[in-house]
Amino acid sequence: MILQNGVIAPDFKLYATPDQKLQLSELRGKRVILAFYPADWSPVCGDQMALYNEMLKYFHKYNAEIIGISVDSKWCHLAFEESRNLHFPLLSDFEPKGLVAKMYGAYNDDEGQSRRALFVIDEAGVIQWSYLSPEGINPGADGILDALEKMSNVNS
Repeated sequence: MILQNGVIAPDFKLYATPDQKLQLSELRGKRVILAFYPADWSPVCGDQMALYNEMLKYFHKYNAEIIGISVDSKWCHLAFEESRNLHFPLLSDFEPKGLVAKMYGAYNDDEGQSRRALFVIDEAGVIQWSYLSPEGINPGADGILDALEKMSNVNS
């Protein structure tokens, strides 16, 4: 079972580039969308990440940053980001393999990869929405935008 609403998002630090790491707690004060996905080069994952790249301006409107996470290596992410012209970080949950995905309940032991799971985390680091999608289906962005809108209505 993936982590649910009201749980403090476990902190982690993973490679965002071949020589730089990103720590979740560095983003406190912003809303964070974590998008766990199975693999960089799968067709569904490519479509999902391309969609989120197109949605960046809408996420930023809600003071939210999106981060993709899979068990692919930092070098695999670099090639994937460049080929898709992505403008948000993809973090490498490579070693120990899937540790962060396991912390969020989003690891598929049978396949040895992340599940397709989404988390929206508020400015204080608390999970406000989570969703586990079937692995072969792009979950889109509607659920993320609904969660961000709901959080904005609560705060206003």
